[in-house]
Amino acid sequence: MRKFFIGMGICALLLGIGARICVPNAFAQGWEPAIRDFEEQDKVHPPQPGSIVFAGSSSIRFWDTLISDMKPLDVINRGFGGSEFSDLDQYANRIVVAYHPRAVVIYEGDNDLAEGSSKTPEMVAADFRKFVQSVHAALPATWIYILAIKPSKLRWNEWPQMKAANKMMQDYAATQERVQYIDVATPMFDANGNLPRDLFKSDGLHPTPKLYAMWTSIIKPILLQRFGPTKMALHAFHEAPNLGS
Repeated sequence: MRKFFIGMGICALLLGIGARICVPNAFAQGWEPAIRDFEEQDKVHPPQPGSIVFAGSSSIRFWDTLISDMKPLDVINRGFGGSEFSDLDQYANRIVVAYHPRAVVIYEGDNDLAEGSSKTPEMVAADFRKFVQSVHAALPATWIYILAIKPSKLRWNEWPQMKAANKMMQDYAATQERVQYIDVATPMFDANGNLPRDLFKSDGLHPTPKLYAMWTSIIKPILLQRFGPTKMALHAFHEAPNLGS
């Protein structure tokens, strides 16, 4: 038996019959050390209030160029690879709310609907609703951006389920204030409706620099439009007290 580690989940490929058994959240109980590590980092280098938090599974965790890609925006990477939406919900107070961010950009749902999972698109959408409600209960002014679950070579058979979850999350986002769905999935397909192989690492799942560059070109303009230096300067001007009065 050969083992493949995807994010922090396990896929076992049974030689000879080609069966793959995936347990995306096999290490679900192992997230506490990762979250504590974030908190220890924050003690050494306290983040500035009002940053933009990127949180979610391995597509965020492995975005090594995120900080430079999003400049001049001040962003924090709080991805923990292999996580599911329910894991993000569990730790939202500690890796999102604790930073009092202007905005949070999240990517979850990929592992939830992987082969072998018992979760449904409805369950993913429900976990997204729970996340929005919990964050906005604490931080009603914070913007929440939900990235579409991406298609991938490895999980192509699960793509219909993922599309269904995307539609539900998009529909819910449209009903909420300060919540926006960002479609990073549709632009990944070429003119013939295929997924270019060079968007993925050799595992057929995780993004290459080319895919991260594509995502940056989609996400960054949206964030800059609302949180760019000019926008924030105008906001600060209008919020400042009138000292002449």
